[in-house]
Amino acid sequence: MELTVLAVPDCPNVEAMLQCLEQVAPDDAARIDVLVITDQVQAARHGMHGSPTLLINGTDPFAAPNATASVSCRIYRDADGRAAGAPSIEQLREALQHAHQAEH
Repeated sequence: MELTVLAVPDCPNVEAMLQCLEQVAPDDAARIDVLVITDQVQAARHGMHGSPTLLINGTDPFAAPNATASVSCRIYRDADGRAAGAPSIEQLREALQHAHQAEH
């Protein structure tokens, strides 16, 4: 499983995303790559929908249908609708389980 975090330079929410991922990433995800995106062309090429964006096997599991690429801050909503700079541990766990099931 390939895990990549796309982020703008000095994004304050990357560390929260990485800490949560480390708690729930499966053993076969040997590493989590971080790719710094500096312009709209890169954002479109890599599929960044705001910073930070998680790609699981190249796909953003949290992107709305037809979401456009964006070099901006990204807000995630938890199960209660509260805003956060990264998905919750439970949201990440669900996204990773779904991706794992799709692989097998």
